[in-house]
Amino acid sequence: MKIICSTLNAKYIHTNIAIRYLKAFAEPEFNIELAEYTIKDPIMNIVTDLIRKKPAIIGFSCYIWNIEETIKVVKMIKKIDPAIQIIVGGPEVSYDVFEWMENIKEFDFIAIGEGEETFKQLLTELNGDKQMENVHGIAFRQEGQIKINPQRNKLDLRELPSPFRFKEDIPHLSKRVIYIETSRGCPFSCQFCLSSIEVGVRYFDREKVKEDIRYLMQNGAKTIKFVDRTFNISRSYAMEMFRFLIDEHLPGTVFQFEITADIMRPEVIEFLNQEAPPGLFRFEIGVQSTNDYTNELVMRKQNFAKLSRTVTMVKEGGKIDQHLDLIAGLPEEDYHSFRKTFNDVFAMRPEELQLGFLKLLRGTGLRLRAEDHKYIYMDHSPYEMLGNNVLSFDDIIRIKQVEDVLEKYWNDHRMDFTIEYLVTNTFPSPFDFFQDFGSFWEQKGWSRIGHQLEDLFKRLYEFLETRDIEDLDVIEGLMKYDYLSRQKYKPRKPWWGPSASYDKGERSVIYQSIIQSPNQFGQNFVNLGLTEKDLFKHTLIEKLTFDLDKYFSEGTIEKRGTTILTYFDSNTEKTMMYSTLEKG
Repeated sequence: MKIICSTLNAKYIHTNIAIRYLKAFAEPEFNIELAEYTIKDPIMNIVTDLIRKKPAIIGFSCYIWNIEETIKVVKMIKKIDPAIQIIVGGPEVSYDVFEWMENIKEFDFIAIGEGEETFKQLLTELNGDKQMENVHGIAFRQEGQIKINPQRNKLDLRELPSPFRFKEDIPHLSKRVIYIETSRGCPFSCQFCLSSIEVGVRYFDREKVKEDIRYLMQNGAKTIKFVDRTFNISRSYAMEMFRFLIDEHLPGTVFQFEITADIMRPEVIEFLNQEAPPGLFRFEIGVQSTNDYTNELVMRKQNFAKLSRTVTMVKEGGKIDQHLDLIAGLPEEDYHSFRKTFNDVFAMRPEELQLGFLKLLRGTGLRLRAEDHKYIYMDHSPYEMLGNNVLSFDDIIRIKQVEDVLEKYWNDHRMDFTIEYLVTNTFPSPFDFFQDFGSFWEQKGWSRIGHQLEDLFKRLYEFLETRDIEDLDVIEGLMKYDYLSRQKYKPRKPWWGPSASYDKGERSVIYQSIIQSPNQFGQNFVNLGLTEKDLFKHTLIEKLTFDLDKYFSEGTIEKRGTTILTYFDSNTEKTMMYSTLEKG
């Protein structure tokens, strides 16, 4: 009896921990083959690969991001070989179980909830007496009728075998994101989240977790992401794990955590700021909304002042990148309230600000009470909201315009100095900048085409030219600085036109001046010891209309002609920039 556990990941770099737990728990009685694909793979390719493996049973791990494609795969498999038994499990099919069984006839079984023991017991019956009524936590068909057995008690996580010790995974560890969990469950009751349904938090064995992490690092894992819903719910546990990871990490490894920022104690942050190597940790923090009434309606406890303190302290430490999440469309959060939420969070300048839209997930309290707030939402996954009593579909479209340019111009960090200047000095608020630019972007049809780096600069400048901006020359100068500082090699054709640059004669005069007096750009430039050939081959000079050094040191704009020199070191692929005030 050949058994396959499969899933369709969102991206190639992702790995699925669920099917690995199923495989580990089913051994040694059952030998399970893993087969992972992505939602971008052609359905025919997936089906062909699975059918060629000649399975008797295929189990699919189902989520909102893969359920539509998974159903297509399952339907095609059943047409080709109806004898193959299909088992589905995962959060997407663990709720509205009767509806799934009724609508998707090709599902032979649904494993409901926590699946390790359920799946193994189901395999035992399929391989034996086929007494399905004995298997807790499954839905199945019996004489044409849908039967749903009660779920079993929760597992003792300390007894679960490791899902990481499969030889076939070793070649891929360095190229994938490796997911690990040290606990299951969440202490909070946020009504938009599936984690709120499971009461309490259960922990895995700490020493086993540490051994797994050691094993993963020794075999090349570079990015390890903890999927615990609130990694720092236990201060002592989080401190122990942080200490372990700091002490035993291997160079190049990055650990990601979902943390609840408003319960993190200052002494924990101080410890991390002092002890953690830069870049070792990355925090994901769900803010969602700063509207107190909205948070109350979704049973979300959040102290925004303490959250801000944590984010600020971590940022000041300079060791840990932070990814903050917002959700547009929560109850009673209208467009103007969401604008305030956005500005509240952007004020902390997180390295990444993820703007998402509410999804009415199966099984959540918010979906069950959707009518209370007049929600309309997609019938199919991802069940994204299309409007409610305070947020129209037109409002949602406008916020999506914000999301589009936020990703390109803030989260990708292509022009940090420029954006900082715009949101601080030029527009009424950060949200207003991203909204105005996002609306312009949509009107120009740019959301439907691709973009090179130079295009992003040109398009921002084109937008700014349509505004009555007095200091456009300053913004253009910061855009030049941002562009050049992020180049590894000397660009052949920068995004700005000839009129914004020195002409050939002016360049020749300036280069001769540099050859005669290199110290005008400071001692660090002199120390480079560049030859005349190096200057012409590996440097670029451009003009600004303001004193760049004074702006960076004091934050003030003084209109004085300035020359910036960018040196592109071809050996190290590093870029160094120097500036001097123009003479005269």
